[in-house]
Amino acid sequence: MHNIYVKDVTQKCHGKLIQGALDTPLISFSKDTRTIQKGDVFVGIKGTNFDGNNMYEEALEKGAIGCILNKDTIVNEYYLNKYSDTFIILVDDTIETLQKLASYKRSLYDIPVIAITGSVGKTSTKDIVASVLEEKYHVLKTLGNLNNHIGLPLTILSLKDEDALVVEMGMNNLGEINTLSKIARPTIGIITNIGTAHIGNLGSRENILKAKLEILDGMDNGILIINNDNDLLHDWYLKNKHNLKIVTYGINNQSDFNAKDINLNELFSTFMVDNENYQINIPGDHFILNALVGITIGNLFNISTEKIKNGLENFTLSKNRMEIEKVNNYTIINDSYNANYDSMVSAINYLGSLKSHKIAVLGDMLELGKYSEKLHRNLAKVLLDNKIDIVITVGNNAKYISSELLNLNFNKNNLYSYNSNKDAINKLKGIIKDDDTILIKASNGMHFKEIYEALKGD
Repeated sequence: MHNIYVKDVTQKCHGKLIQGALDTPLISFSKDTRTIQKGDVFVGIKGTNFDGNNMYEEALEKGAIGCILNKDTIVNEYYLNKYSDTFIILVDDTIETLQKLASYKRSLYDIPVIAITGSVGKTSTKDIVASVLEEKYHVLKTLGNLNNHIGLPLTILSLKDEDALVVEMGMNNLGEINTLSKIARPTIGIITNIGTAHIGNLGSRENILKAKLEILDGMDNGILIINNDNDLLHDWYLKNKHNLKIVTYGINNQSDFNAKDINLNELFSTFMVDNENYQINIPGDHFILNALVGITIGNLFNISTEKIKNGLENFTLSKNRMEIEKVNNYTIINDSYNANYDSMVSAINYLGSLKSHKIAVLGDMLELGKYSEKLHRNLAKVLLDNKIDIVITVGNNAKYISSELLNLNFNKNNLYSYNSNKDAINKLKGIIKDDDTILIKASNGMHFKEIYEALKGD
């Protein structure tokens, strides 16, 4: 284990030590007093509506070994005396300090670092890649979706004795993945696809491609793995000269790793790669693409075929992502964590592949800007093509789905549009029948987990 110390904060981040010992090791970090553990270093983060720096007293009461706070934080002399065995460091910017410390800690480790970005599929791909690598390595991976300018440094700072690191990189605007990549310095980068997530901020899919390619900015002669079925990534690969090794995967376009002979059912998918049979216990062809990344990684790290298969079959998704659960006599597909156009299409396509009576409960896709109405309306045809029986929409933007379905002559008696989750829950409870399958999907800000929990609780 490679420790960093209080002295690293004072020397590398120009922190002012108010009290405490310079040789105190910093093992684990937290920015949230609700989940902080004894022995953690508390880092105060100032948000738009809340200043976490002011929570340092609670952090110390719960057993933090010290605090890193913004320099304008007023530290009460009483708490300094009460917790005299802890340290307090004041810095110009706690987020910048986190990033500098993470970058320094990364430099202490000579291990594979696999970074994953893309419009959809980042988290599930991360989970698959980590599961395959765990067949050979002790792996640290991003928890949940802590994939931003704060979450990624916190992940790196939690490195202990692991010998491989798998991190997820998200973004809302240009320049953000550049920052993350320069902190993590990946040895392998993965781009799952270029879709429409955050197109409201970036203005075009071409700009989204540009933003995702910033993953290269922190890589030095590494390997980039790309989804060769994605139109923009495929064109970029064909049209550009590359100074690093590119490895491709896909279903439709000829790639280094191709899935063939695909069979889908309600519980799992099977497919072949290079005459080997593979199985992934999550349905849907989009998860086959994610599984191909795991197979690619397994081959790059010389993991045996049997161990790769084991890693694919044993991986578990992060919560609220395509969780398929039998409740009473009906089935819920809980994909309530997040949504953009591409992931909506994938989820609806999967629902459409089932033989049961199908209900889609869809909420707003957020952060689409001027493209919002068009992309919501586009989902109507996807629902029709998949012969979805009943559609329930919730939210101002999701109303465009309902409106377009009516334009396309969808049966109005099977279409419901609401402003609240509560209304949708009440309707669902009145119409669900035995053997129905219900898809629940929206952006996280719509709190569709409430709908899932209400149905699960019956």
